[in-house]
Amino acid sequence: MQQTAETTALFIDGANLYATTKSLGFDIDYKRLLEEFQGRGNLLRAFYYTALIEDQEYSSIRPLLDWLDYNGYKVVTKPAKEFTDAMGRRKIKGNMDLELAVDMMELADHLDHVILFSGDGDFRPVVESVQRKGVRVTVISTISTQPPMIADELRRQADVFIDLQELSAKIGRDPADRSARMQNAPNFLQRQPTAPGETEDA
Repeated sequence: MQQTAETTALFIDGANLYATTKSLGFDIDYKRLLEEFQGRGNLLRAFYYTALIEDQEYSSIRPLLDWLDYNGYKVVTKPAKEFTDAMGRRKIKGNMDLELAVDMMELADHLDHVILFSGDGDFRPVVESVQRKGVRVTVISTISTQPPMIADELRRQADVFIDLQELSAKIGRDPADRSARMQNAPNFLQRQPTAPGETEDA
């Protein structure tokens, strides 16, 4: 007798996931990621959260966001604020925690299982809250880096913790595919080196 597939939703903290994959040395193939989790249950929504730098004519993350928007993801953005710190370094402030937490709470009544791609300890209270509604929570981040990218309190709160390193073969992009694609891309799509103190998608 076949079990009914559980209803799931993905909540991807874009800046946090980008930093995690960078520290692990691989890129996410978002098409493969979506297919992987569609195969694990009834995937109701896949959210991707990121802040965008205001007054920037072109953002290096824009092609990714456009692709996600057209290919099964619900992209949630807001303007990031740029400022210079006391040391004169350019910093970006753009936190999407509140937007992600509100969406997770609103959708919880329609879900059996939440999958959170983030290691941010600020999410521990919302994870606990949706668990009280009877929703299982899987958190995906890594402890393979030094220091680990996941806050200990979030890892403890999760029903299941999956190390992103273990998923790299299933959802990682083939490095050869990326270099071939970027060679054929228009110049403006080719990623410029990020200056010190800049963040790519925070």
